[in-house]
Amino acid sequence: MRPVDLGVIAIYLAGITWFGYRFRTSQKSLKDYFLGGRDTPWWAIAFSIVSAETSTLTVIGTPALSFGGNLGFLQVVFGYLLARLVISVLFLPHYFRGELYTAYELMQRRFGQRIRKLTAGSFLILRALAEGVRVFAISIVVSIILGTGEIVSIIVIVCLTLLYTFEGGMTAVIWTDVVQMILYVGGAIVSLIVILGQVDGGWQHVAAVAGAAGKFRIFDFGFEFSREFFAKSYSFWAGVLGGCFLTTASHGTEQLMVQRLLSARSEHEGRKALLASWVVILFQFTLFLMIGIILFVYYRDNGLAAPARLDRIYPQFIWQSLPTGIAGLVIAAILAAAMSNLSAALNALASTTIMDFIRPADGGGRDESHYLKLAKWATVAWGVVLFGIGWVSRSVGSVLEAGLGIASIVYGSLLGVFLLGLLTRRTGEGAAMAGMTAGLLVMFYVKFATSIAFTWYVLIGSAVTFGTGALLGLFSRRGEKNHV
Repeated sequence: MRPVDLGVIAIYLAGITWFGYRFRTSQKSLKDYFLGGRDTPWWAIAFSIVSAETSTLTVIGTPALSFGGNLGFLQVVFGYLLARLVISVLFLPHYFRGELYTAYELMQRRFGQRIRKLTAGSFLILRALAEGVRVFAISIVVSIILGTGEIVSIIVIVCLTLLYTFEGGMTAVIWTDVVQMILYVGGAIVSLIVILGQVDGGWQHVAAVAGAAGKFRIFDFGFEFSREFFAKSYSFWAGVLGGCFLTTASHGTEQLMVQRLLSARSEHEGRKALLASWVVILFQFTLFLMIGIILFVYYRDNGLAAPARLDRIYPQFIWQSLPTGIAGLVIAAILAAAMSNLSAALNALASTTIMDFIRPADGGGRDESHYLKLAKWATVAWGVVLFGIGWVSRSVGSVLEAGLGIASIVYGSLLGVFLLGLLTRRTGEGAAMAGMTAGLLVMFYVKFATSIAFTWYVLIGSAVTFGTGALLGLFSRRGEKNHV
């Protein structure tokens, strides 16, 4: 443990916690606490969107993908762009009609109270499980630095993140996201330059070795309806179609992302934030994939054995091989991504708990300060839940694919029922709930009884949900009563 590096990390942890805590004075209403007062500039929301969909899984998992494979993951990122266009045209206009706090209020407006609770409950389960895996990913980094067990590592990060999220609400989440995103992208650029400098022959040598090994391959246009085709995670079709459906679900129906869009000053600014975030995402994933390729060449040139768990390769190299001070900066950047995502999840889980369950249950007749106090303690309660899930997540394989796989099981049903609400008129609440149930059952079968890759999960789940609900709607005597 090098004192300078540990000092850099400690200064970062203390500084970002203090920075987020400062926003506590502006939290006077639920609109402030959950939507940042709807006064956040679009560029800050764009950075926050990127931070929310980036986590320690991305920072340590993406270099591992290219180290062991190639640039094929970028095919998924191209699907992310298509999804943002769909959300901009189909979803955003509805979210900016009226005063919405959560995505699931839209479902009540279209179908009824039961479907609102079902979709909101699905989000709570989905985000808690997926975020629990991300919380465990934090411990991989911290345990490498301090040599401590995962439990101590998780406790430190969760408690610090809870402090400023509890006090500062969505305003603290967004502005700490901006700082943390700049830090972890900057740290990655620094680490790439330093790692490249340790490779004899520099970039020309990396290009020659990696090119011969097929590391720069991006596209796989193979298409055939076979078991092997659907078991392949990163083909062009799985990437673009799967990435599109995955991101349409995550950014269009999940409170974690919708909450940021609802924080924009207008629909136009929300759209700008959403599209601008893709440019940053493309750059970010390319950056981390290139780090993995350079590490591949470095390990091959020096005859080094890769760690048994490839997710450790990037943080382990940083801590063991980068110069003093720079290593601390880059590790702090990885922790920044972790804290950014965790704070976003805590606020989104709390907002859904209060606005979709607790407040409707008592008729919303109490003073707003009562619900604001409950919102803060709901944040603490979800912090405890995520710690518990992170603790039991230590047996997962690839943390990046585990997180995406968990999310994809539920995303399909969420997206399918939202599409039913936006694209059909005859489908009633009962048909929509039946469709969503069918989608979940099919996806549990797909996940645990087939070899289909996770990139296809959302497409399959949403198709089953939409198809079942629409078919039942044709035979339903009662269609929709309220159009979104």
